[in-house]
Amino acid sequence: MDGSTGSAGGSAGDGAPSPQRLLGIYLDDHLAGATAGLARFRATAAAQRGTPAGAVLARLRDEVAEDLRDLQVLVDRCGLPRRSGLRVLAAVAERAGRLKPNGRLVRRSPLAPVIDLEGLLLGVLGKGALWRALRTLAEHDDRFDAAHLTALAERADRQAAELDDLRRDAVVAALAPRGD
Repeated sequence: MDGSTGSAGGSAGDGAPSPQRLLGIYLDDHLAGATAGLARFRATAAAQRGTPAGAVLARLRDEVAEDLRDLQVLVDRCGLPRRSGLRVLAAVAERAGRLKPNGRLVRRSPLAPVIDLEGLLLGVLGKGALWRALRTLAEHDDRFDAAHLTALAERADRQAAELDDLRRDAVVAALAPRGD
């Protein structure tokens, strides 16, 4: 079945939004999250530059940028509008989140990597859920490439596992008792 039926902004005829409109909202929400997530990856990778975690985060940052481009291409292929308001709001919220002092006012807190990595992990888990949802939709909508979406979901799972490893190391570094 071709999922391109229905108007991009209309309703299904019973007053409910059309599946095409709902898909547009869903993907636009994920675009906003992905845009904010990439900004968070950039900031976290920069903060960790020169550390073992920094090299992993720089590679993941580049992969997340590719994932965002894939999502943008998919939105364009579906003929869906991009609403910038939510992406702007997400970017502002991401930047505001950087202001939390985590117990320090001048220097970066040892807790900051834990918080950063937990946020990145949650974002990547959400991205994986998106790719899996779209892979399921591919069974009903020929605009979606199931094999490509499977590869993206697997990459998100690998990214999440790597972030969780970094997060556990950061937890130990910040919170484990020391012999002092």
